[in-house]
Amino acid sequence: MIKKNRQIKEAKVAEIREKLEKAQGVALANYQGLTVEEDTMLRKSLREAGVEYKVYKNSLVTLAANELGLGDLVQYLEGPVSIAFGYEDATAPARVLNNFAKDHKKLELKAGVVDGIVYDKAGVEKLATIPSKEVLIAKLLGSFKAPLSNLAYLLNAIKEKKESESAE
Repeated sequence: MIKKNRQIKEAKVAEIREKLEKAQGVALANYQGLTVEEDTMLRKSLREAGVEYKVYKNSLVTLAANELGLGDLVQYLEGPVSIAFGYEDATAPARVLNNFAKDHKKLELKAGVVDGIVYDKAGVEKLATIPSKEVLIAKLLGSFKAPLSNLAYLLNAIKEKKESESAE
């Protein structure tokens, strides 16, 4: 019986370690006090953003974090802690949790990890303000488009002016 419990715990630690390694961004939050309805809404918004949301025993997360060299994360693993894993967008977990926390004061951001760097609550809140990769790419392309459109307009105006001068 004890051996089986140990195997189950080792498997959970391995699962957590794998998720922490695979995730581009991770956010930890205190979810205590959320109603079932609020938790369901939170999970839905996280799912829509492509974020996996889990609750693990803090002791198991501590073991996995220490194995990955994320010992700084351990100090935030007190009380009920949920973990949001973002595999596609590093800032999505922080952004979704932060937006939800604005309307639901019971949810409290605790910490986060992006690229192996552990951030405190203030750092996670700053990460949450960074737009998604798609939005940043769209803004970049938009900034390229404006000068090119202006250049095309200018060249067309020059062409039309020369054509009107030659027609006279």
